[in-house]
Amino acid sequence: MLVVMKPQASEDDIRAVCEKIQVLGYRPHVMPGAERTAVGITGNHGPLDPAEFETLPNVAEAIRVSKPYKLVSREIKAENSVIRVGSGACEVTIGGKKLAIIAGPCAIESREQAFAAAERVRRAGARLFRGGAFKPRTSPYSFQGLGEEGLKILAEVRERFGLAIVTETIDSETCELVEEYADVLQVGARNMQNFSLLKRVGRSKKPVLLKRGMSATLEEFLMAAEYILSEGNYNVILCERGSRTFADHTRNTLDLSVIPGAKDLSHLPIIADPSHGTGRRDKVTPLARAAVAVGADGLIVEVHPHPDRALSDGFQSLYPEQFEELMAEVRAIAGVVGRTVPYGPEASEPATSSSDPAPSRRTAQPAP
Repeated sequence: MLVVMKPQASEDDIRAVCEKIQVLGYRPHVMPGAERTAVGITGNHGPLDPAEFETLPNVAEAIRVSKPYKLVSREIKAENSVIRVGSGACEVTIGGKKLAIIAGPCAIESREQAFAAAERVRRAGARLFRGGAFKPRTSPYSFQGLGEEGLKILAEVRERFGLAIVTETIDSETCELVEEYADVLQVGARNMQNFSLLKRVGRSKKPVLLKRGMSATLEEFLMAAEYILSEGNYNVILCERGSRTFADHTRNTLDLSVIPGAKDLSHLPIIADPSHGTGRRDKVTPLARAAVAVGADGLIVEVHPHPDRALSDGFQSLYPEQFEELMAEVRAIAGVVGRTVPYGPEASEPATSSSDPAPSRRTAQPAP
């Protein structure tokens, strides 16, 4: 159920609704909007009587939510959510008119490799850096990541280049460690229905990038996001990264139709991953252009200074020069669909602090 407050409702009025929900044994979720505040209710196993709430001060109406996912639904929040990532000079928004561009290597292999990638993607206009410190791989013999050493390198990248950090957390046991360094916690496709991990990141104060599972329907995808929001973390970014199909000309099939589909049903922002979505370097830029054209709120792209020597996913990683070309084409398409890429190419390296900072641990910051 959704309890909709009148425009003049005070904080005390909203608090009274939340207390009523708690007395009934359920959990309230306050969802501020541009024109109204709504309070979602979870934990009930059957329909509630609207009269329980409509007699409270400054309640406009109580509405039964028809979708199995409640908190991610547009029924509870009509306007698009805009997620704030990072802080200070590294703060970026995902959602709204500005496209968010996340770029970097699949895995952090060394400080030299990470710095080389970060310098080039920053110069091209990206403001979020991706890179895996923990890598769940199909083969147990493949490179599994550097672990905490990789996280320390990512922290250096943030300090040196002013890039917010997106990196994967693969299980509940290491989630706290990843939280200390990351600005965004990524939940990979293989973990989309790892419900204990979803609940754990739902208790985090960091935004979560949730990738669609390789065979997941849109409803299953949104229900996975619902797990995170139901624990109190409303800062979730959806990511379409391709589905397993019978196609053999690409590694996966990037489902562009899910982007407008998700936007119809949910207020959460959704970005596209054309790197995993195709698995082919020559297909990344065309699908990135298409994703922006159909309404994606951003892109996450693999870029490696030497893809032929990459320890993970080199065949789908762009060369830095190719990423620069992609950014130029995305800027052109963004303007046609009423979006912007807020940062242009830079002629030189960004002004930062020491070029060789000591590794530092990032403490968790509350999400706005």
